[in-house]
Amino acid sequence: FSLPPRQHRTKSGIALLYNEETNNTYDVCLKLTKEVLTIQKLDVVCTSESESPVNHRTVVLRRQATGGLGLSIKGGAEHNVPVVISKIFKDQVGKKVFFISLPQCGFGTGVHLLRTAGDEVTITVRYLREVPSFLKLPLGSPGPSTDHSRVSSPLFDSGLHLNGNNAAPSPPSPSANEPKYEKRWLDAVSLPLLMARVSRYNAGTDQLRSNCFEVFALDGASTNILQFCTAAESTDWLQAISTNINDLTRENIKIINKYCSSDDQIVHMGWACESPEDSAAGRTSAFKYLALRGPYFNIFSSPPIGAGDWGQAETTYNLCEVLFKVHKLWMAEDCWLQARLYLGLEHSPEQQDVESLCFSILVGHGQSHTFRVELATDLAIWEKSFQRAVFWEVQRIRSKSYMCSSLGNVLCFTIDFGSGFTCSEGNAKTALWRYKFSQLKGSSDDGKTRVKLLFKNAESNQIEMKELEFANLTAVLHCIHSFIAAKVASMDPLFMCSQSPPGNYMNT
Repeated sequence: FSLPPRQHRTKSGIALLYNEETNNTYDVCLKLTKEVLTIQKLDVVCTSESESPVNHRTVVLRRQATGGLGLSIKGGAEHNVPVVISKIFKDQVGKKVFFISLPQCGFGTGVHLLRTAGDEVTITVRYLREVPSFLKLPLGSPGPSTDHSRVSSPLFDSGLHLNGNNAAPSPPSPSANEPKYEKRWLDAVSLPLLMARVSRYNAGTDQLRSNCFEVFALDGASTNILQFCTAAESTDWLQAISTNINDLTRENIKIINKYCSSDDQIVHMGWACESPEDSAAGRTSAFKYLALRGPYFNIFSSPPIGAGDWGQAETTYNLCEVLFKVHKLWMAEDCWLQARLYLGLEHSPEQQDVESLCFSILVGHGQSHTFRVELATDLAIWEKSFQRAVFWEVQRIRSKSYMCSSLGNVLCFTIDFGSGFTCSEGNAKTALWRYKFSQLKGSSDDGKTRVKLLFKNAESNQIEMKELEFANLTAVLHCIHSFIAAKVASMDPLFMCSQSPPGNYMNT
């Protein structure tokens, strides 16, 4: 059955951003549009500032034997705020709050200058009427937090660097023309969603993160790890982002198909994670870009952007000679399973295993590929797309012939969409035998070159065996499967009603 097209999602909300390199976690605001995922970080900005020189003064400080200069600073250009004297200790300069006039000075630079300036230090300062908001609230969180796993405010005092006591700061005195500061969400990262990908797994492994995922843009930029409070919230965001990625993919496919021949149309393309067949060999999982286009199934290391990129596939297979197989799933009832897949309903974590959302492209010994997707809807799309691509390819070629041998004779074995199976001697047109698809009752093979096909004679109702030997047996068997599947599909009114020319993207 077919579904109405999904509409793109517009969404915003708060999440945690975890950086594996620094082991720090920050609150971030996520904004999702049709084409972009934007990550905003909380920062302090100056909303108004007077540059009147009235409040500027020059102060001479003498370094004490104990206690240093007797002040602490915080702020800095790297945080988009000025360097500020945040604490002045007893018996030192005075009990006021000053802004140090160090244009574009970073926090580390300010500390270094004050520590190495000698015994007598002359600085230009400006008096502040009130304590700026960034001295009161820690940066990196919209409010108080007891989560000690989060990073400390980068605007904490430098007191231990510049003085030797912990005296409390004095209350501010009133003044005028003070700059105003407030905390705002500022754009930090904007990720285009066209040909982007998402991942819930630790890089290169089958280890699933809990309530977390990453988003990777086409250019390699990423979100780092987005963490959510609940599995439901994580899944909702993951589905929303995936929906928008799929919408953009659908639009991109339509644009490409508009300029391609009917034999070279794209049915579906997108990211999937390939799992190595032999993990003991040290190979790790890697993301691949897959494309069903024309007569081929293509595997790319990176998405094809220009026309010339389509010839750079790592691997290309003939659609009719490969077999698509969904791995073990978490439900036995096929109808109920399909309904859940198409509705996008996810199974619970305790029901999930590594193979839950995997499919294989079976080609032959040592050539098959296993891929993992992120959502049940992705798995459903790939399954329906593969069925559709194979169907249209069989409709296009109508027949396929392979050379074979039987009892030392060279034969030609033909699979024809209209007439079924035909075997002739060499290139001769005279058929040695012919059977319809419905007459094939069974088969067996040695896994190498030989196959036994069992047909039911329409007149005698007796089973007749034909033993053939092929150089490429797996390709032949998969081709037989493709033609029979296409024949069955052509007799299914529901399937045929859902079909449209390859130039139109499927309704999923």
